[in-house]
Amino acid sequence: MTIAPVLTIAGSDSSGGAGIQADLKTMTMLGCFGMSAITALTAQNTTGVREICPVPAAFLEQQIAAVCEDIPPLAVKIGMVYDIPQIHAIAAAVRKYRLPHVVVDPVMVATSGDALLRSQAQTALTQELFPLAEVITPNLPEARQLTGMEITSPAEMEQAAGTLAERYRTAVLLKGGHSVGSCNDLFCADGEMIWISGERIVTNNTHGTGCTLSSAIASFLAQGMPLEKSVRSAKTANPVRIARTTERSARSARTANAARTVKAVPASRASTAASAASAIKRNFPRRSAHSNSKA
Repeated sequence: MTIAPVLTIAGSDSSGGAGIQADLKTMTMLGCFGMSAITALTAQNTTGVREICPVPAAFLEQQIAAVCEDIPPLAVKIGMVYDIPQIHAIAAAVRKYRLPHVVVDPVMVATSGDALLRSQAQTALTQELFPLAEVITPNLPEARQLTGMEITSPAEMEQAAGTLAERYRTAVLLKGGHSVGSCNDLFCADGEMIWISGERIVTNNTHGTGCTLSSAIASFLAQGMPLEKSVRSAKTANPVRIARTTERSARSARTANAARTVKAVPASRASTAASAASAIKRNFPRRSAHSNSKA
């Protein structure tokens, strides 16, 4: 069985609910092999971001190169980026390795309201990464920030999505979760507007839902699905439920007895895990460390 490798370029969430942790869990649940290049370490949980420690652009570049020169990804999800040098490094890598199926989730503000993208980096994000994307996945607050438009109705969503698609020459999935009432998403590609209905789940556990959705889209693209079908399949996978399950697990862990006895992993399970890891590696074409071959 061939397992599709997918790369996430994003920040690390210490609580495990968003960022690369959410991305890798989603990719694994959807049958892909997730790989990561970390843009920033964040000290955060479901209530807010306490501190951000960005990764130097040169080291980010090395992470991406190490992945692409050994296990070329079949799709890439780009989430949180911190500053202009990081954006330059990512854009250069996408072009150098001819990375396919790039999904850009323009993470500007965390669900908690904390800023994740430096204000002066927004122009670089839109000018350098958006044109390389097969699809971008802004939510309504991000779309307002990107277009300067008020978006309070379906007609205004269509206008905003069309503006973004035309301006950056990419498909747009405008997420409607922040709207009042319905939470339908709008997919805009090749001048066509397609509404994708979604079930509103009444919950406060929305930490990481955007990360989960964009990673699901990248996973389905890596498996060979067309873009529109990948978007629809990602919605069906229900990222809110996946994220809510992750957060419920975190809450349960917080309240669990800290003195629980930790049991050793049975040797049979350890052997099975090692065999699975070996099988995954055998499925990928190997490249030399100094190869400049394109993906």
